[in-house]
Amino acid sequence: MNAKNTYKKRIFKYEKLCDTLKKRLHATGNWRLLTAISGIIIAAIADWMALYYLLWSVLVIFTSIFIYLVVVYRKIKKLLVYGEQILNINRNAFKRLEGTWLDFTDTGEAFKNENHAFSHDLDLFGRGSLFQWINTARTYLGRKKLKTFLTSPCYDHNTLKDRQEALNELGKMRWWRQKYEAEAIQIVEQTSNDNDLLKWLKNNNHNDLYTRSDIIYVFKLLPGLTIISFLLSYGFNHIPRLIPVLLIFIQISLLLIGVKKRNEALKTVYTSQRSIRTYGKMLKHFEKTSFNSKYIKNLKDKIMDNQGLTAYDQLKALEKIADKISNRSNFVFIPINIIFLWDYQCMIALEKWKLSSGHLVEEWLSTLGELEALSSLAIISYDYPNWAVPEFTLEKSVFIAQDIGHPLLTNKQVYNDLTIKEPQTILLITGSNMSGKSTLLRTAGINLVLAYAGAPVCAKKFKCSFMRIFTCMRVSDNLEKSISSFYAELLRIKEIIQATKHDQQVFFLLDEIFKGTNSHDRHIGAKKLITKLYKENAMGFVSTHDLELGELEEETNGSVVNYNFQEHYKNNKIYFDYKLRKGISTTRNALYLMKMIGIED
Repeated sequence: MNAKNTYKKRIFKYEKLCDTLKKRLHATGNWRLLTAISGIIIAAIADWMALYYLLWSVLVIFTSIFIYLVVVYRKIKKLLVYGEQILNINRNAFKRLEGTWLDFTDTGEAFKNENHAFSHDLDLFGRGSLFQWINTARTYLGRKKLKTFLTSPCYDHNTLKDRQEALNELGKMRWWRQKYEAEAIQIVEQTSNDNDLLKWLKNNNHNDLYTRSDIIYVFKLLPGLTIISFLLSYGFNHIPRLIPVLLIFIQISLLLIGVKKRNEALKTVYTSQRSIRTYGKMLKHFEKTSFNSKYIKNLKDKIMDNQGLTAYDQLKALEKIADKISNRSNFVFIPINIIFLWDYQCMIALEKWKLSSGHLVEEWLSTLGELEALSSLAIISYDYPNWAVPEFTLEKSVFIAQDIGHPLLTNKQVYNDLTIKEPQTILLITGSNMSGKSTLLRTAGINLVLAYAGAPVCAKKFKCSFMRIFTCMRVSDNLEKSISSFYAELLRIKEIIQATKHDQQVFFLLDEIFKGTNSHDRHIGAKKLITKLYKENAMGFVSTHDLELGELEEETNGSVVNYNFQEHYKNNKIYFDYKLRKGISTTRNALYLMKMIGIED
């Protein structure tokens, strides 16, 4: 069964399940209400008739039934929420395959960076981006890790091989990935980065009030003495009433000591309560599953046992402390806080937990985030099993792709073969407007990004060298810095030229370079730049309308190779096939397009 049919089947299954659970939830709610009303009426009648044995029997029976129905109602509601999450996950998966994923809310807009070497030009973030298409990470660290995978290419052959193996394994574990995402959905805010919690946990400045054993002993003993003094004074009149009053005064005074910092610490943990619970469930889901791939095993080693406890067990202990802290939000809890020194008991437990496990939390959350990022990329191998797993070579100037297409043009790809191998190092792409030049450049670039992330690529076969990616495609004015588009383009090209001075080879994508100046200077400048890039052993693609640049193929003895796109006309309409052909373009369409909009003699 292919991926699309699997998603359709699961959508159908969970739609039926959710409908059933909604009906059960509604019915249980009605039974709960009926039980409460019936119990009250029968109890009132029994009381009116002075049938007190019946009254107490009714109260006990109906209260028990009501509590049972409350428990059942909560269980059904929990199942319904989980079922709806799995349903939505499968609906989104189906949308990816159908090409209707542009309504996904997480576009990664916050990660856009026009100054990055290639991410802006290759549509890695924002609406219609690679991130929007593939991301299933819900935590901040997971989304950030996916961003890192896409913007910081990996050039280590062994790491890439291990990551490819991991993605292949995760790709086959569709159910596990979906459950992991469903657990992560519980994070309250997608953009929350839990910085406050991590900062507090990593703070090594410990207050003696909560860590010294003798002081802790006093705080544990004092509430007991206070309670006993109340019993002896108000219950048996064995001691003066001034003693319990004095003890209460002492405890109130103690609660006022360091109250501001204590409240900040307790609030930090309390506000992260739901995140802590969610991370715990994600850890449990990860810990109880066996993996074969080396990469994921190494991730699992990062959450190994600490003093005989798993990461989940340790985070579960923190969750229990957070639950105790949550009681402070109740106004009627103030007397309990005073009598039991509840704030101190919570802080003592927190500091003890922080000493034993606090330094490990960031590693745990980072590991969970990386697993989310891997799960996002693993979708590709499951949804598109025919896509190529890239091969990497230590040779320079290798970019070989058979039937390569743009991964974001779902079901609309036009496939081409691309070969760059010494002595050929630069492809010069000519063609008329809208013929596919820019799309081809982005196709090469975005697949290279996926390859260096360890993911499959949209091609039948794919092999490449290790190269630093640079693009110069979408350059615009910067009014704030008083920089024109032409000057901004020069700055980007300067960056590319400087990069060629380093050991690692440069892979560049240049789209209509120097378009901000006159045709004469553009031609001379482009020719000089391309010549310099091939002499510096850089490789890549250049798209241009300047057909005269085609002479570089002969001048560079074939290091620059000419390719083109063409169009044809039928019934006064223009058609493109987007197929790459060898040689210089022989067609032009600018005047025809002008005529179509009414600009003619």
